[in-house]
Amino acid sequence: AERLALENKLRRALDNEAFTLHYQPRVDAHTGRIAGVEALLRWTDPEDGLVLPMNFVPLLEETGIILDVGAWVITRAVQDYDHWRANGVAAPAIAVNVSAVQLRQRDFVDIVRTALSRASRPMPVEIEITESVVMEDVERTIEQLNTVHALGVSIAIDDFGTGYSSLGYLARLPAQVLKIDLSFISRMLIEPDVLTLVSTMISLAHSLRLKVVAEGVETEAQANMLRRLGCDELQGYLISRPLPRDQMTEFLSKSTPRKRSPSRNHRPTGSKR
Repeated sequence: AERLALENKLRRALDNEAFTLHYQPRVDAHTGRIAGVEALLRWTDPEDGLVLPMNFVPLLEETGIILDVGAWVITRAVQDYDHWRANGVAAPAIAVNVSAVQLRQRDFVDIVRTALSRASRPMPVEIEITESVVMEDVERTIEQLNTVHALGVSIAIDDFGTGYSSLGYLARLPAQVLKIDLSFISRMLIEPDVLTLVSTMISLAHSLRLKVVAEGVETEAQANMLRRLGCDELQGYLISRPLPRDQMTEFLSKSTPRKRSPSRNHRPTGSKR
């Protein structure tokens, strides 16, 4: 009965546009510049308040509601991207999570194409899939991702290291980004074997010409270690919690470089930053 009640609430939430997106930035590990943001689905139940994604996303997938919600997510991400551009901030690439149910959808590519066509100008989009999604139907997944990539969409392998993937399949995927799961980042400074795994993942990704993003970075010590290991980008609470669109607009505004007129008395010092 509780499950059925929750399912009905989710259907009403979609009809009433009660879902929203929060965005978590990721930054260049060495310069600190924003490299992109990840769109994260949020739902506030009128009765119970904010519901954690782990408590409703699995049901969205089981019931198939995720198909409509997933299409909404991509469309809203495009709208938010245009909102940032209209407000004069440097709109970053937006990463959107995609489930196995969505990838199996026949018109998934058309949904992505239609959403991108509504952007006011070409928009950098990244689709994140987990290892487990890839392994459910490898050939079909590779075919779908190749088609999506042809639209100019980047592909990221999310939560890397938590599944049971084949390196052979990893080499065949049209991926540009590999994201190391936060469970490794949280343990790497206290467990030497985990640190070795993180180092190996970074080296493996770079050998496949993939950019590496570390998820769940919470301390400066973790960030410093990841820099030493050659990690490309950082994402986590050390940088920022996920923020709703308007707060992310402010965050981006503060991060947008301001043009400065050259000082008459300025002389180059020769120092490197």
